[in-house]
Amino acid sequence: MSDAQFGGSRAFPRHLLATDTEAAAVRLIGARLIRGSHLDGQVGRIVEVEAYIGEEDMASHARFGMTRRNARMFGPPGVAYVYLVYGMYHCLNVVTEAEGRAAALLIRAVEPLGGEDAMRAARIRWAHDRSRGRGAPARTRASIRIQALPRARLASGPGLVCAAFSIDRGADGVDLCDPGSDLRLELADEDEPLPVATAPRVGISYAPEPWRSRKWRFFVPGNESISSRASLGRVVQP
Repeated sequence: MSDAQFGGSRAFPRHLLATDTEAAAVRLIGARLIRGSHLDGQVGRIVEVEAYIGEEDMASHARFGMTRRNARMFGPPGVAYVYLVYGMYHCLNVVTEAEGRAAALLIRAVEPLGGEDAMRAARIRWAHDRSRGRGAPARTRASIRIQALPRARLASGPGLVCAAFSIDRGADGVDLCDPGSDLRLELADEDEPLPVATAPRVGISYAPEPWRSRKWRFFVPGNESISSRASLGRVVQP
């Protein structure tokens, strides 16, 4: 892939993340997530995010106030908040709203645009790390399964986004709006706005109502890369 394939691109404007998180979610859909250079790095289009807004949000990590783990959520907009779940899955969030307000968008799915081989290799390395101790046959099965995956499914889930883009806790606090960052967000000048639908967030059964039913999952309806295709939700932007 070369820069010319995507025309002009620019760093994602921080002010688009500094205001209302729901509005920021719609703006982030379609943005590029990039690791490395356009020429030989991993490039994908964000097609699904989830919003976590304020300490009052009972599904958010911030519901118990600021801790060592969630401190990035209270930071300036545009920085990465990366955490580990179940001891194996890293998840990438983009911090939103004003500094001091705990809000972020979890990147749930990315549609690969370039660097497919690098994404597969990163997924295989991650799978081998997970299967360490289970022997060579387990690693071989993982390699065969990932090699057979359709391109669209390489980063179709928050843990898989981080696996495909080699993101771990070392990226916590990275400025994703910095054009010089190895891991960053960009806008492509030639992109048409994508349709955006909403639905309740995934995997938050522990949260009481009304938080469990808030339609704070934003995604491109019908896109093959979204993590859960059970509900198309309600289109909020044509």
